[in-house]
Amino acid sequence: MSVNGFTATGLRRLREVLTRHVDSGKIPGLVALVSRGGHTHVEAIGTMRHDGGAPMSRDTIFRMASTSKPVSIAAAMVLLDECRLRLDDTVDQWLPELADRKVLRSPDAELDDTVPARRPITVRDVLTSTFGLGMDFTALGKPIMNAVFAAGLTPNLPVEVPEPDEWMRRLGELPLMYHPGEQWQYQLASDLAGVLVARVTGQSFEDFLRERIFEPLGMHDTAFHVPADKIDRLPTLYAPDPATGEFLVWDEPENGRWSKPPAFQGGGGGLVSTADDYHAYFRMLLNGGTHNGRRILSRPAVELMTTNRLTPEQNAARTELATNNVHISFGQGQQGGWGMGMAVRTYRGDYAPVGQFGWDGGSGTSAYADPANDLTGILLCQLGYSVPNPAHLMSDFWTTIYQAIED
Repeated sequence: MSVNGFTATGLRRLREVLTRHVDSGKIPGLVALVSRGGHTHVEAIGTMRHDGGAPMSRDTIFRMASTSKPVSIAAAMVLLDECRLRLDDTVDQWLPELADRKVLRSPDAELDDTVPARRPITVRDVLTSTFGLGMDFTALGKPIMNAVFAAGLTPNLPVEVPEPDEWMRRLGELPLMYHPGEQWQYQLASDLAGVLVARVTGQSFEDFLRERIFEPLGMHDTAFHVPADKIDRLPTLYAPDPATGEFLVWDEPENGRWSKPPAFQGGGGGLVSTADDYHAYFRMLLNGGTHNGRRILSRPAVELMTTNRLTPEQNAARTELATNNVHISFGQGQQGGWGMGMAVRTYRGDYAPVGQFGWDGGSGTSAYADPANDLTGILLCQLGYSVPNPAHLMSDFWTTIYQAIED
């Protein structure tokens, strides 16, 4: 028997698998949404705190962490559609701090051991995360990564991040790690894209996102902070002790990092949202840029975002990290490709087919859409990746969804 594109048995198993994770005591609570065609199924299981408290509900607001990336990039795509940005224009006009770059002679060189960049940074480099600097987990402890952390350039980490102009000034003081366009690197490009959008539009990044993406899609709970009248819908965020599994608090709702507007609106990891808000966004992408008959993005813009933009050379380091450090990444990031703001599956390594797109977040969030099956899946919990539990939960979520499909 089938229920709206999924088997009744499969949906029952989905609930059983998710419940098993919560009952284990390792996952306090979660909200899961799966949809196929016009049909949506939601599970809300567990509680807002690890020691009880209010139950999870469909409208619980989660810190999206890096799952912000696939949504925040849409602002830049609007500007491409309107010819206010061009892919191969240099960014110097809007981001003069990044003109005349120096590049490290080698990735582990001292900061003053540089050569001139082979060419300027382009809009394309920023939107595909290949502008030359990022969070490089294989280079921790090297001078350039130490400098990135010391400068407070990483809004997804619990450090004081300055407002955008000061953030840009600090970024501009550092050399690049690679020449523009040479290699994909994580995180900083997604934050940089938000600054670019704000400078091109003369609006704050959040205001532009709200006007052009959130409001038209009805994403009323998506923002860079949670207002006081909604704070009771935000769970405590935990980063468990890797050795003992003890639930260490990473962020409390009251007076926490998302309880007031941030100095820096980080497209790489700053959004809060709900399962239904993210569902509206990913369905819009599956619909080729339209939502309820209204066009949000052009079909070509969506295709650019959601298909691989990287050469094997540009992607080599990411592939190596994902496949040779599975004990650190817990198997995440093995999709093979990257579009704009999100991963794109270019080979079949698990249950999901080629063409699936989306991303995961270090706070226990996962959102992907799959054009081949007209499928969207969103899994939200409040557990950081200090332990493998959220990754195991996600893996089981996706496995169970795919075996529940009724063709």
